[in-house]
Amino acid sequence: MMPDKNEYQIEYVFNTIPKVIFYRLSSPSGLSEWFADDVNVRDGVYTFYWNNSEQQAKLLSKKDNVFIKFQWIEDEGTDYFFEFRIVIDELTRDVALHITDFVEDDEKEDAIELWNTQISTLKHALGL
Repeated sequence: MMPDKNEYQIEYVFNTIPKVIFYRLSSPSGLSEWFADDVNVRDGVYTFYWNNSEQQAKLLSKKDNVFIKFQWIEDEGTDYFFEFRIVIDELTRDVALHITDFVEDDEKEDAIELWNTQISTLKHALGL
């Protein structure tokens, strides 16, 4: 039986427009700039390559320039997913990226640290 995972969310502010971020969240070439070493897509299944490993995720849903939601193939049949959602603050017009993910309790700190590293790479790729 798989251990229970709990949902958590983190937010990062970006000084750019949603379209620029969304391309990096949804296209194989955009994702390979910051999320994985290489990415292929076939029939709605994204294959992510890191060093000598690969992982597959199914595209669950997306709305251009707003959100994209994936589920790791190994999590099929569960409610676990990961989602990138772009939120624009109505007052400040700041653009934020909200990430929703699921992780086992004892892995949460490591997962957040990994996201921080990945997002730092994304911001660097965007010249921010």
